[in-house]
Amino acid sequence: MLAPNRCLMAMNLNLADLQSMLYWLITAPGGPSEAGAQHALGDRGLEAVISGNSQLSAEERVGIYADAYFYRLHDVLKEDFPCTYRILGDINFHNLITGYLIEYPPSEPSVLYAGRHLPHYLRKILHGPGGSFSQWPFVADVAKLERACIEVFHGADADALESSSLRDLAPQSWPSLKIRLHPAAQILDLKWRIDAVMEAIKKGPPWEPPTQEPAAILVWRQDWQARYRALDAGECAGLKTAATGSGFASICGALANELESANEVPDLAASINQLFIRWLDDGLLTRA
Repeated sequence: MLAPNRCLMAMNLNLADLQSMLYWLITAPGGPSEAGAQHALGDRGLEAVISGNSQLSAEERVGIYADAYFYRLHDVLKEDFPCTYRILGDINFHNLITGYLIEYPPSEPSVLYAGRHLPHYLRKILHGPGGSFSQWPFVADVAKLERACIEVFHGADADALESSSLRDLAPQSWPSLKIRLHPAAQILDLKWRIDAVMEAIKKGPPWEPPTQEPAAILVWRQDWQARYRALDAGECAGLKTAATGSGFASICGALANELESANEVPDLAASINQLFIRWLDDGLLTRA
């Protein structure tokens, strides 16, 4: 364990000050020695606050905790982004997380939020000077989908709309029926078709890189599992309209516009009905 030095009494540090200092020493990007210097601990450096001995110096003692702090976060992010990890491999993922935690150190008590900026960070370094990880230009989209799966799993709950609750609704009430997308659902606009490659990665090698084409991916929670699938233009337009809390008529209008423009739907009413049944079965809708 860390052994606070008796010099602390002379420095007039209370418990809160000591805790704050130790947190800084353990989490500082430049390591305990650099953090100690920045804390102006005087000529004795870390020895002013941490007792060393013949086996471990003060810096080595703090270093044990600093390493444990980093590797705990590394392992958490490895679990949160398993496909990103498998694409990049051990060394590249380790380097990614090192740089990420320097730029985006955790700001919340829960590790749930530790990786919320990783997709943005990945996209930035992909397109920044040097083009880090440029051989995997789709990896930022993979991380974005993986993060969305975490967010919808922990998302707000609401009673999903069921077909049984709509059977007795009067026909004249349908156009004004207010429906919205479930709060634990997201629609991602991505540049790569990464839904298929993620499924392939989960099954194990070999897997092929995805095609570069715009893709709308629906992510939602059902039966306490995060699920995702690609959307065609019509379904995407309908669900995005539902996300605004619009009425049933507006959702049908958005669907109809896209389906008619595709000019591939022989029976518009039947197609809209089939989509609504699927949305209800998937638990995607709730009352606004």
